[in-house]
Amino acid sequence: MSQADADQNGSTTRLTSAEKKELAELRRKNRQLEMENEILKRAAAYFARENILPK
Repeated sequence: MSQADADQNGSTTRLTSAEKKELAELRRKNRQLEMENEILKRAAAYFARENILPK
């Protein structure tokens, strides 16, 4: 019932269902981007270490 009140009244202390859904999606996207960033960092370190990058 409290969540329904927050959804209807736009309470500033509770997130609406739409905001919770958006927050969950943004957290998933953030985790994905962090993993991709880590992969790219490791790849760059590998290529730098192996001196494979063209000069």
